[in-house]
Amino acid sequence: MADNPIAMVLHGGAGVLANRSYDPEVAHMHELAGQAKVMLEKGQAALDVVESIVYELEISGLYVAGKGSSPNTDNRYELDAAIMDGTTREAGAVAAMEGYVSPIHAARKVMEETPHVMLAGWGANKLADKYRLEKVDNPASYYKPAAVPDNRPIATGTVGCVALDDKGRLAAATSTGGTLKKTPGRVGDCPLIGSGTWADTEVAISCTGQGEYFIRSLAAGTAAARIRYLHETPDEACRWALKDVKRLGGDGGIIAVGRGGQIAFPYNSEGMKCAVLYPDGRITAGVQDHS
Repeated sequence: MADNPIAMVLHGGAGVLANRSYDPEVAHMHELAGQAKVMLEKGQAALDVVESIVYELEISGLYVAGKGSSPNTDNRYELDAAIMDGTTREAGAVAAMEGYVSPIHAARKVMEETPHVMLAGWGANKLADKYRLEKVDNPASYYKPAAVPDNRPIATGTVGCVALDDKGRLAAATSTGGTLKKTPGRVGDCPLIGSGTWADTEVAISCTGQGEYFIRSLAAGTAAARIRYLHETPDEACRWALKDVKRLGGDGGIIAVGRGGQIAFPYNSEGMKCAVLYPDGRITAGVQDHS
């Protein structure tokens, strides 16, 4: 019999711009948090919930992920994603993937249909084609870049979701189009297990921000290790990881949910877009900022 609290956090990316309304994103995130609540209350697995929510974020065109991704300097769309099951630590990821609607669906296929954790480039495309995942037939018309007007090379909309289900299972998923105007072949932290995405029996984590710094600090894995070995709360551990990111010169945000329903969504960027389903059933959504 299920007796565990349910909880979920999703993010629409770290970094917000002054004098720009994020009302559509906030409304969308709030709606998705409501969908996640219904799914979790019906007993659906955390892994299925995070995949479903990230897919909805991908196809919305509101974030720098999926449909909202921007092209690299060769005018090609290379996308990354990862998903991880905290109970088994099984994980799947795709990197520099082109031509498919949902990188997170492809990441799940890597996890469940191959002996590998990550497939990149044409290998990821080949797997997606094998399982008949939905293709992007015309990138020029499909993608609606959610980029800032002057295309500054910052990530403003990586998406992610972490969840705890009623059986105590944790899962995490992250998807991104990467930094704007990135070099072809660039892979950020998002698909790297332990850097941008992590889940175990203690916590589920998804990161957003300047990926290179999250890679160099092993942000998600570091936070998870501090929870496991130092018995810190998810918030304490994620804040420490962000301080290390900052020490290296980067910024961003981290969302996390612990096995007891503890919620964390700290950030050290200009802001972060997120929504939260608390164990008591409350839902909040908004653009977090330092004002």
